[in-house]
Amino acid sequence: MSLLYKLENVEYSYVWNQQNVPVLKGVNLEINPSSFICLVGPSGVGKTTLLNLIGFIENPTKGQVHFGETLIGQLSETEKEVLRLKNIGFVFQAFYLIPTLTVLENASYFLPSLGYKKTEAEKWTLQILDLLGLADHRNKKPLELSGGQRQRVAIARAMVKKPQVILADEPTANLDSVTADKTISAFQELQSAEGTSFIFATHDSHLMKFAKRVIHMKDGQIYE
Repeated sequence: MSLLYKLENVEYSYVWNQQNVPVLKGVNLEINPSSFICLVGPSGVGKTTLLNLIGFIENPTKGQVHFGETLIGQLSETEKEVLRLKNIGFVFQAFYLIPTLTVLENASYFLPSLGYKKTEAEKWTLQILDLLGLADHRNKKPLELSGGQRQRVAIARAMVKKPQVILADEPTANLDSVTADKTISAFQELQSAEGTSFIFATHDSHLMKFAKRVIHMKDGQIYE
């Protein structure tokens, strides 16, 4: 079985006030397909940065990121965009929903680019919205929703793509316990049906209980 990800001696830093600020320091990591992983650690330790690196949003300062057999550093930005579209779903803390579109339109936003016809896209998206308890809100706009509902729309948008992996930054942060359990069940159902991997950056101890693997981060490094 080939790996989903392999990170080799990955470092990431940025410049602030003419000073080099290290975030990740020599990260080595292997992730198998169909994983259910929580990245945990204090705020600022590099969890979101690591998600951005394995989502090809950021480039490592040093080291290599492999996605399957593909060495990401050898790809152009356009090639990375195509790879992301087809294989990766994102759930950002800021949601990034389009305010002029309905819940249904936001959740199904990427499906036409993946070859779905309109009726097919709507049918599949409604199934996911129903799993997440949002089907009755399909015609509402984001500003008509609560923070937790907007978060679930962002989750639905990632799930409907049926990607190889979903990368989620604090996906249960705005959810009450009942809704969080329903959302986690939806994750598990998609994984069972499609083999989708889930990698979460989280502080939620309840979500961690469902993880098959917990990766602790401290001072820009990982510990298991």
